[in-house]
Amino acid sequence: MKIDKRDWIFIAMVVVVLGIFVWISGKEKTTTVPRDAMHQVSYDAAFKNAPGPDASIFKRAFFKPDKKGAEVYCEPCHREKEVPFPPNHPPKNRCLFCHKLKK
Repeated sequence: MKIDKRDWIFIAMVVVVLGIFVWISGKEKTTTVPRDAMHQVSYDAAFKNAPGPDASIFKRAFFKPDKKGAEVYCEPCHREKEVPFPPNHPPKNRCLFCHKLKK
């Protein structure tokens, strides 16, 4: 099988697209929710219905934490402890839309 000019152009375009994808993806810039005693209530609420270690790989792979159930605890505690938000911070009612929970 001979690779002609058209094939090399296609391969080059695929490499360029993958290179651009890797270049723009970068590292996540938002902070994760700390896994400490203060935030444990959020983790407990999010992973309340998590499948156990003996569950099938299918159930464990497609499990989604209950983010809305965990976000209920964010704003009251942050308001009470007067944790400042950085400038240009988006609305405070969807914390786990940006901030990720550690596994």
